[in-house]
Amino acid sequence: MKRFIAVLALLTLSFGAFAKDADVYSHKKKGAIKGADPVAYFSLEEGADAVFGTKDITAQWNGATWHFASEANKQAFIAEPEKYAPQYGGYCAFAVSHNFTKPTNPHAWKIVDGKLYLNLSKGVQKKWKKDIPGNIKKADANWPNVLGK
Repeated sequence: MKRFIAVLALLTLSFGAFAKDADVYSHKKKGAIKGADPVAYFSLEEGADAVFGTKDITAQWNGATWHFASEANKQAFIAEPEKYAPQYGGYCAFAVSHNFTKPTNPHAWKIVDGKLYLNLSKGVQKKWKKDIPGNIKKADANWPNVLGK
């Protein structure tokens, strides 16, 4: 029985693509936001492609590795991580509004009231955009309890 539990625990860790312990979606190899620079979003025009960081400019925060395109972006993040980190730990905002979690696509993003929101895909993002205030309200009510599901 102990061996079964150990194997089950190992499989759970192996198949998980994100670190739930830290409440941050983090891809096993690419890190938080799949390697996109969280600070860069705040200087992009809506609809622009995400800017990806490098493996040489990283920081650890909230149990995840964050990548940056510049040292200046890294320092801005370190100074105020809550300002730049995506809402709901980087999980899909639409999924969290429906009380479950999904990973995100760094290119399906939007800044709303100075906060970064990510979605599973651009298709899901279209659904989320139909009622942004309502979806944010529902997601805020579900977060972080949704992680316990």
